Amino acid sequence: MALARVVLASGRSVDLCELRMSSTYGGLLEGYPCKPLNDRTIDRLLRSAGQAFAGAPVHLVPPPREYPDQYAGAFGPVEVLPAVTCVGSFRSEALDPAHDRALYRSRLTVVWFQTAPHVPSGCDAEPALRDLPWERLAEDEEL
Repeated sequence: MALARVVLASGRSVDLCELRMSSTYGGLLEGYPCKPLNDRTIDRLLRSAGQAFAGAPVHLVPPPREYPDQYAGAFGPVEVLPAVTCVGSFRSEALDPAHDRALYRSRLTVVWFQTAPHVPSGCDAEPALRDLPWERLAEDEEL
């Protein structure tokens, strides 16, 4: 049973089967949010998502980056990502119409950021998440 169903802008429904949320800067002990730190964080998330959901393609929804008017330190200007990091495993009907619907489904692991810790559902998901080009990113798997 899915945690939630998200309706993509294309009209396709995808089921959120597993969701991992964390604070984007929860482990930041010293320093400040900046581009090098954020890029490393995103790379780490993509690698861990690929390991956690082996075999499924992984897609990053490019996060919005804010640049508050704060002192730029040794690593460049302050760059802030949304507060909540999300890694979700999604499933939907098979992409290939020749595949038996009872034996195949499509899958995709998605990494995205959001401002608050809420489970995306229906048409209330983040717009960038709803705009996923599922047919281009996901792949079919045999059950």
